[in-house]
Amino acid sequence: MNADDISISLVRSWNEDEIIALYRAGCWWKDEFDPAEIPRIISGSFAFVVAADKKTGRAVGMGRVISDGVSDAYIQDLVVFPQYRRKDLGTALVSLLIARCREAGISWIALVAEPGSENFYLPLGFARMEGHIPLIYHGDP
Repeated sequence: MNADDISISLVRSWNEDEIIALYRAGCWWKDEFDPAEIPRIISGSFAFVVAADKKTGRAVGMGRVISDGVSDAYIQDLVVFPQYRRKDLGTALVSLLIARCREAGISWIALVAEPGSENFYLPLGFARMEGHIPLIYHGDP
């Protein structure tokens, strides 16, 4: 398999089971999540990109941008199935998401990288946000 065997495109919808399989591959899907929400996740994103195997038509990678469409954007949910990694698919997904943001005039683009993955993002133009700490809401104290 090479890059010519994969199509990468911005989408407004996709097969829910295929997207859930990718979320599971990223260890981000929980059994209590409702699969019926996948269309809203995709359509509610500023940009949602899918890498699909041309032979099967099935999704093998994805990523999305959350944004107001004007000033700030956050890339998240970037995942490629392990057997399709090391073929520059992740780079192509991120590049398309960045291009979509820049088309809209958005120049502040950020993400929260998983530990150990920052060396993937650094050559793509990302840098550490020194003096900032990512936080997540866990409910009332």
